[in-house]
Amino acid sequence: MDLAPFTGPKAFGRAYRAMLNNDPHAKGSVDRAIMSGMIRLSSRTVAYLYEDFTDLTTGFVEGSRPVLEALLAQSELPIGDQERQVARIAELTRGLDHEDAPGELADLKFGGTEEEIIARGTDWCPDVARVGCTLYQIAGFPSRIVNLFNLNAAYSGHVIVEVHRLGTWGAVDTNSGIVYRKDDGGPATTWDLMNDAELVMRHEVPEGRHMRPSQFASAGIANYKVRDSDSYDYTVTGLNEYYRTILTMAKRGWPGGLRWLHGETRDPG
Repeated sequence: MDLAPFTGPKAFGRAYRAMLNNDPHAKGSVDRAIMSGMIRLSSRTVAYLYEDFTDLTTGFVEGSRPVLEALLAQSELPIGDQERQVARIAELTRGLDHEDAPGELADLKFGGTEEEIIARGTDWCPDVARVGCTLYQIAGFPSRIVNLFNLNAAYSGHVIVEVHRLGTWGAVDTNSGIVYRKDDGGPATTWDLMNDAELVMRHEVPEGRHMRPSQFASAGIANYKVRDSDSYDYTVTGLNEYYRTILTMAKRGWPGGLRWLHGETRDPG
């Protein structure tokens, strides 16, 4: 099938294409490459995305990422229990927003290597998801990036990962630490969650919060391989003016309600 209409920011409509094209990560960086390569998950693409899209070999070379390998070793992953290992790594990524993480908008940084992201701390979901994707691969789990979009609301995107184990993919929210599972305890795919709002609501983080089912209204899946890290650009950037406006409004609680601020829904022609 022709995947072009389902590939990249353009697959998610005019407004979200504009938002993604104004992403604070550097142009040409690994994070932009991930966005450009994502394929929209739909009834047309689901078979391909869950059968052929992602190579299930990680290709990780032991000793090539000593800082991350040491972090996993210190976390004492439960031997032989894949589900507990997946949950433990999710706990690690949930803790990336540590006390030394930048709190002021002027101090925010985006992108960089996974080691740099961990060192500075962050709750920026694309960066956290990339760290999680890398840690899972180092631990031996095939993993990939999933961009989520509520296309009916402004700036309502989120980034999680899918981790392959027990013969299937399973969604993991690296920011909240949620490992999504079906009623039988097996991994729940992003496609499962897109089609079952009740399944989304059965999961909650320790603070008692839930991901809204609307956040799973649309999704794009992208490959990111730790073995290919030498081919990516890991430039670190600061906050651009586009996102400064958005985050400033968010800090104010969106007076007047959540809405597009930069004419993203207007026809550029």
